[in-house]
Amino acid sequence: MSYPAPTIVIRTSPQISAIRLVLAIVAGLIALLLGLLVLLLIGIETGPVALLLGLVTATIPVPLYIVLVLWIDRYEAEPLWMLATAFFWGALIATFFAFLLNTGTGLTVGMLAGKEAGEAFSAVISAPFVEETGKALILFIFFFWKKDEFDGVVDGIVYASMSALGFAMTENILYYGRAALGGGGSLTLIFIIRGFFAPFSHPLFTSLTGIGLGLARQSTNTVVKIFIPIVGLLMAIFMHSIWNGSAVLGGGGLFVLTYILVMVPAFLIMLVVISLALRREGQVVREFLVVDLERGFFTHDEYKQLGSILGRMGSSFNAFSQAGVKGWRARMRFNQLASELAFHRCRVARGVYSANHDVLEVEAAYLHALQELLNELRGR
Repeated sequence: MSYPAPTIVIRTSPQISAIRLVLAIVAGLIALLLGLLVLLLIGIETGPVALLLGLVTATIPVPLYIVLVLWIDRYEAEPLWMLATAFFWGALIATFFAFLLNTGTGLTVGMLAGKEAGEAFSAVISAPFVEETGKALILFIFFFWKKDEFDGVVDGIVYASMSALGFAMTENILYYGRAALGGGGSLTLIFIIRGFFAPFSHPLFTSLTGIGLGLARQSTNTVVKIFIPIVGLLMAIFMHSIWNGSAVLGGGGLFVLTYILVMVPAFLIMLVVISLALRREGQVVREFLVVDLERGFFTHDEYKQLGSILGRMGSSFNAFSQAGVKGWRARMRFNQLASELAFHRCRVARGVYSANHDVLEVEAAYLHALQELLNELRGR
């Protein structure tokens, strides 16, 4: 669960706030319109009944996938509005342009070299490039625009997975709708393949871009900061191309072989990367909060709990058992703000902030909020 950072009053004119609100509303309406256009195009191809069946089937497992992705972000949960933006970017905007460009390139190549060549080109060449670039664009926007909410590999994987899950949901509406036209057996088969055997294919591909951006954020090397995100995006496109190619060009045997020899090992490697990234985040928390332990702001037990996932889970459970939901929420907020303070200090140490960023005011606000929570948790 994500909690807001301590409020810091920044004087902005009502005119600027109104402009931002209007821009946000306009952007939301445009995204909604593009999403409705995609559904309209799918409905034209499949018909209303198959569209409805595809919509229901595609959305049912999504909440479970989202919960699994958000569980990864154990130290510093990302803002809900950014997670939602990434998801709906993938579901509404990226899918619209992917549908448009993939269809256009497929038809163009089909007219020149035949229908089968057009379909193969669209799946193996066009789709990986267009879809991975479209899903990743929101990651690059967050990376440059919200530096205080994009700290490393874990954040990159979470944002990438949210964008990819949104994309996969809308794409599955099309696939399930088409399958529904062939009857219940066809729909069941496609649902099992896409929903159970390969539900994380899109998140896996896009997470490679997220990892590249996360490594760039963590590094102070200029070469790494410039080229690693590009390498991550190229790897995402390459993996996506291999996956689509195995299904389109090689038949069922090559598809299964690719799944076993490529996708399963890649997924296991991703789990290792996530584990190492979480270990680094724990190290950041311990390193940048040790000064508060030394000056007596945190007790040794509080500091130890904040620096490990098991410690945080244990402290949250104890707070719930002793003080109910109110105590659990206070402990969760305490854990969240302590992490935000640690990562704020880490960003300051790496020189992420510009010279006009009032880092001392931000730190003071975090410490004040943490002190109030400590008083509540300690029963003062």
